[in-house]
Amino acid sequence: MEAAVKIKQWGNGLGVRLTSNVARAAGLQADTLVSVSVEGSRVIIEPAAPRKLTLTEKLAAFDPKKHGGEFAVLGRVGAEAI
Repeated sequence: MEAAVKIKQWGNGLGVRLTSNVARAAGLQADTLVSVSVEGSRVIIEPAAPRKLTLTEKLAAFDPKKHGGEFAVLGRVGAEAI
């Protein structure tokens, strides 16, 4: 998929508007985080790899009400073999 588009002034920078066909072909949608890099004279735009959360960030996001409270139950719960 290829499309010719104009680079426009956007504040102090420049912006490129992707056509819907190009965005769809690349799997991009509004608010998709992308990585922009330059190789030689080529500008490459691709979806950014999702950032892995740290343990501290994961624990900060834990909500016992939402995630079921305690995760470990002591003692037998059902018909487990002893």
